[in-house]
Amino acid sequence: MQWTDKIRQVKIVLVVVAVAIAVVSLVASNFIVRDLAQEERNKMEVWAEAMRTLNKADENTDLNLVLKVINENHTIPVIVTDNEGNVQTYRNLKLQGNNYEDSLNYAQSISRKLLQSGKVIRINLSDTNKNDYINVCYDDSVMLKRLAVYPYIQLGVVMLFVVVAIFALLTSKRAEQNKVWVGLSKETAHQLGTPISSLMAWVEMLKETYPDDELIPEMDKDVKRLELIADRFSKIGSLPEPVPASLNEVLEHVIDYMDRRTSKQVAFVKDLPEQEIIVKINASLFEWVIENLCKNAVDAMGGSGTITLHMEQLPNKVIIEVTDTGKGIKKKNLKNVFRPGFTTKKRGWGLGLSLAKRIVEEYHHGKIYVKASEIDVGTTFRIELRTDKA
Repeated sequence: MQWTDKIRQVKIVLVVVAVAIAVVSLVASNFIVRDLAQEERNKMEVWAEAMRTLNKADENTDLNLVLKVINENHTIPVIVTDNEGNVQTYRNLKLQGNNYEDSLNYAQSISRKLLQSGKVIRINLSDTNKNDYINVCYDDSVMLKRLAVYPYIQLGVVMLFVVVAIFALLTSKRAEQNKVWVGLSKETAHQLGTPISSLMAWVEMLKETYPDDELIPEMDKDVKRLELIADRFSKIGSLPEPVPASLNEVLEHVIDYMDRRTSKQVAFVKDLPEQEIIVKINASLFEWVIENLCKNAVDAMGGSGTITLHMEQLPNKVIIEVTDTGKGIKKKNLKNVFRPGFTTKKRGWGLGLSLAKRIVEEYHHGKIYVKASEIDVGTTFRIELRTDKA
């Protein structure tokens, strides 16, 4: 199983666990809040009964227990109003206002809201007159309100943990990929160095021995090509200093190289501006990007079709597009084409486009993406490079 697949599975597991924790927490907290709310309602019914007893008391009534019940409420906000809605008394309520009248008006507005929400207990003071009553309006205690909010805070903490965990996994994966890439590239360049030096020496000897042979210059070109490839691999993992270079020359060089090494059924079309476009790049690595795009285009077309290289200059940036007439990319694969190891070919490592993305974005601070793709019509890759620093 690929490392990327394992990462995807771990991400799914983390999200599922986070959702499960959130659901269980919300359900459990809902039950707790509901039970506490009912308990507070029961307490307020006892408190309301104490208020009724206090209102109906005479000189022979023992008020010790009644007053104890009333005074022991230190947590539940309560407002007592008469049958006309006028506030008679209140407890555990933080009033707002500069004077007594303002505070009373604030308490009255709170009592109306509690009446509308159904948090009220009506106490009949007379057995014969139904209009002789008071309303005990109560609100949830601070503890109950905190318990109601707690699950959402917990959900936020869990989601934050999941995000941090996924970020750590992705960072770890990226760091591991970078180490593998750099190590592989450096080792490849090192291994190529000795045989290339030997081949260069042999070519020079052949030039002296057979100065008129027409094949030796072609051999020399191939050896130089190997030297260029080794140089490219040696630069992966480092930050090569970009220098001003002509993008026209880079594209011309790639087209010339690809045209001589692909089937005659593949046509290369150049759509380049007449004026030279100079941008700070590493020409060797950037040629590699265009070559990878062209090679992928040739594979997508099955060795027959048209590849168009378009370049234009816009304010502060240059756009380069490579368009083929191949089989296209399925929509579900568009977001994966630059992922290391992803390939739709039976043979291949799936590193070409990933390397291209690394070179464009990390070394040249540009962008590369699939501009458009349609099945059996073709695909267009776009590269954007900034020119304001050129």
